[in-house]
Amino acid sequence: MSKDLSKWAPPVTPVGAPLRGIYVALERLDADVHAADLHRAFSGHDSLWDYMPYGPFASAAAYHRWAKEMAAQEDPLFYVLRNLTTGHCGGVASYLRIAPTAGSIEVGHICISPELQNSAAATEAMFLMMQWAFDAGYRRYEWKCNAANLASRRAAQRFGFSYEGIFRQAAVVKGRNRDTAWFSVIDSEWPALREAFSAWLAPSNFDTNGRQRERLSDLTNLVRANDDPALKMIT
Repeated sequence: MSKDLSKWAPPVTPVGAPLRGIYVALERLDADVHAADLHRAFSGHDSLWDYMPYGPFASAAAYHRWAKEMAAQEDPLFYVLRNLTTGHCGGVASYLRIAPTAGSIEVGHICISPELQNSAAATEAMFLMMQWAFDAGYRRYEWKCNAANLASRRAAQRFGFSYEGIFRQAAVVKGRNRDTAWFSVIDSEWPALREAFSAWLAPSNFDTNGRQRERLSDLTNLVRANDDPALKMIT
């Protein structure tokens, strides 16, 4: 029997309102404010762009032009991740394929610099974006990536996204075939995931050296409907 949605109303479209946590602040991308610091963080790490449809960028001016173009768009709607400990910008992420009438929204264009990778700030950024979406009333929160990008697939699973399959030959990116791996979280899973993130992000979960006491993937394991079989093969 299909779920009765007669009392459900489409959520609002995101406008890039700032989001702030313990470790990170999310600010809507503004090329004049953020591009120089982001380029600094990304410079010398060309592999960050391996699975992106754009980049690497040869100069700060080239990155600024790209950021200015992206900042003018509503879908994708880009956020910048500002590390509250250092004050520096260390990554970007966006909402995209925003479909309020379906209650569906995707997170993507995620690019995290080495200085922010594997940090509580980067994880909290993903939590804050997911939290906004479900608090706004979205029913489905998506993550899609190149199927060859195992790091992205591993991140999706760690964040509690359930594996949904592979769309074969979904696109051509930079002259190469792209099979796309699909993941999602749905609204009924969100309360348990919110508890998992909150437990992991709590300062008490980190020792005096900043090492986690409990892994987020262990906390989200009970929530995920399906695990990614490709990750089982390499663990």
